[in-house]
Amino acid sequence: QLVESGGGLVQPGGSLRLSCAASGYTLDYYAVGWFRQAPGKEREGVACISRSGDYTNYANSVKGRFTISRDNAKDTVYLQMNSLKSEDTAYYYCATKGPLYFTDGNNWCGSLRPDVSSWGQGTQVTVSL
Repeated sequence: QLVESGGGLVQPGGSLRLSCAASGYTLDYYAVGWFRQAPGKEREGVACISRSGDYTNYANSVKGRFTISRDNAKDTVYLQMNSLKSEDTAYYYCATKGPLYFTDGNNWCGSLRPDVSSWGQGTQVTVSL
């Protein structure tokens, strides 16, 4: 089970940090991605980090504003979101690809496709005055 936290209400230009942790297993063998879905829109990939953490990928809409990282000691993946815009308002989900034993998951990360192994329950991010 994946558990997200850190969502909330923030003003435009503000920042939030989302966290994703696994319950009952370790994220060590998984590439991890963040996806979001706004009302009336399809779920889209936002950011992804490979199993080793050596490779990251971002949607064009968030490049330069969002940073994905992983802390293996805490078995947690983070999404630091800066300079938030109203169009970032959505339900944010973390997801895993794996377990990966012989690859790092770079191809999946590069595609940001929602063909995942597991989804979290999501957390709401609202950017508004």
